[in-house]
Amino acid sequence: MTYDFDSVVNRRGSESLKWDVAEHELPMWVADMDFPTAPCIRQALEKRVSHGIYGYSILPPEWAKSYVTWWDQRHGLKMQEEELVFVTGVVPAISSAVRKFTTPGEKVAVITPVYNIFFNSIVNNGRVPVQCVLKYDGSSYSLDFEELERVLSDPQVSLLILCNPQNPVGRIWTREELARMGELARKHGVLVFSDEIHCDLTDPGKEYVPFAAASEENRMHSITAMAPTKCFNIAGIQTAAVYAADPVLRHRIWRQINTDEVGEGNVFAADAAIAAFTQGGTWLDELRAYIYENKQFAYRFFMEKLPKVHALRQDCTYLMWLDVSAYLKEGETSKGLAQRIREKTGLFLSHGRQYRGDGESFLRLNVACPRKTLEEGLRRLVQGLEEE
Repeated sequence: MTYDFDSVVNRRGSESLKWDVAEHELPMWVADMDFPTAPCIRQALEKRVSHGIYGYSILPPEWAKSYVTWWDQRHGLKMQEEELVFVTGVVPAISSAVRKFTTPGEKVAVITPVYNIFFNSIVNNGRVPVQCVLKYDGSSYSLDFEELERVLSDPQVSLLILCNPQNPVGRIWTREELARMGELARKHGVLVFSDEIHCDLTDPGKEYVPFAAASEENRMHSITAMAPTKCFNIAGIQTAAVYAADPVLRHRIWRQINTDEVGEGNVFAADAAIAAFTQGGTWLDELRAYIYENKQFAYRFFMEKLPKVHALRQDCTYLMWLDVSAYLKEGETSKGLAQRIREKTGLFLSHGRQYRGDGESFLRLNVACPRKTLEEGLRRLVQGLEEE
């Protein structure tokens, strides 16, 4: 490999949310990688820092062009530069969409288990989340389209927030599934907001389908959130975009983003995104290969050391979804199990309960870290589950 993903970087004392833990603890929870970002991004930021003046910034034309080129070449989605709107983050964009396209007391649909902050954006704005729970057969998940239609047919539902690919279950939606979702949404007058922040973290040889690329109807009746922040580990820079092909939808989300004052980037936001999408491809491909090997290492480990843990086979993300139902004590929740493991071993995992759906029986493990760190985390997991 050209790039070093094996070296362990000490993040303690760096004001890291992930690493704001006790000295003996090992955090493997929040979706934050323990790898330095791509050198091209660091060089772009260093160049900007060296200028010495950090005043109000504007978006250069290269910002939108970098998104358009990347999504065309990597994901086959054809966009026009004017169809993109800057936003400081995907979550602010989701919250803006909830405020713009629904009214207080209305329902917002989600397919669960799913990223827990979706619920914050819904509930904190006075709306009501309604779940379409994925079907789990003990080894994989599937979407029940009859159940989805039942949820979307509720006249109080006017917005579906989709996670594409799905976090935390690691599901890549097929073109046919996405087209069917869009068809049902249009049938019942529901707008689809697709969060695609994890899209560049597919396994080598695997590709995701943008919701807007699944059909022309999907493209014209949806809003998509996209960003370099997850795949290049630059969430703290706060740089993202929303894509809306329909000019009316685009104007409405642009208006709300600016009303919410989340439409102006900091002085580094554009430079980081441009560097990522114009120069970061090789680094990202090597990162994906490294994460893939980490997941394979973990799968083998579970088979040998923790066979009662079912680690779902996934084609995307670095967040492994672990079925730990065999280890739940009577009346215990996944939150309780996660806390028990943390107190006993210092290993800090995400509990599945917060993702709703059937997450009560699951833990989420972040494997985007050097192999040495992963090995230590898995060793602690054995200690927490097997060594009473």
